[in-house]
Amino acid sequence: QTTAWPVAILLACSWDQSIVYAVGEASAKEVKENNIGMWLTPAINIHRSPLCGRNFEYYSEDPLLSGSIAAAMTLGVQAHKGCATTIKHFACNNQETNRYFSNSRVSERALREIYLRGFEICVKHSQPHFIMTSYNLINGEHACNSKDIQTYTLRDEWGFAGVVMTDWLVTGGMGTSGEKWPCASAAGNVKAGNDITMPGIPSDKNDMLKALEDPTHPYALSRAELQLSAKRVLEMILKLA
Repeated sequence: QTTAWPVAILLACSWDQSIVYAVGEASAKEVKENNIGMWLTPAINIHRSPLCGRNFEYYSEDPLLSGSIAAAMTLGVQAHKGCATTIKHFACNNQETNRYFSNSRVSERALREIYLRGFEICVKHSQPHFIMTSYNLINGEHACNSKDIQTYTLRDEWGFAGVVMTDWLVTGGMGTSGEKWPCASAAGNVKAGNDITMPGIPSDKNDMLKALEDPTHPYALSRAELQLSAKRVLEMILKLA
């Protein structure tokens, strides 16, 4: 049995980071009681449209408020050893309809000032242990396959030191791949700096093996790139143990 906390949008309406921190602390106690280590929250996508089916789960239409509240929640949860948050969905997850194959066309300025800003604030102020990528494409490439976002921005610019994971079945199994946009690539996840493909299906292994052997693969991999992702996952297991 767990506590029914107010939804994210109501927590953000408080504008009170101390209250949200306290909710995070209390939630972490319940996480531990249920023998769970990583919590798949907070979700901090922008309220871009009132029709988005997940708005109750996101904090605000304002990236400053979203990032600040998410940081407070993360600090509260991760104050308890062995507990971790997973901020999501990184990035530009603005709709539920056709979310596997929707393409968010956005300028770099809009990305940095609106859609990535909340994540940046949360990462820099609270260093969440995990980040979950989104299903959608960004400017024609799946968010989980984008090295610009997962490595150059998240890790190199912001200093994220944790583990990146995908949302479930982004590489296939939840909807038919269209002719215009194929499913994401498991090899592309590794190439981008996305360490865990969830939940993992046989074709993911085949894709990665092919990427290791075939230099013409769109996301050709080296052994070192695979080892880097494995290293980050093992380090996180030890941190949370």
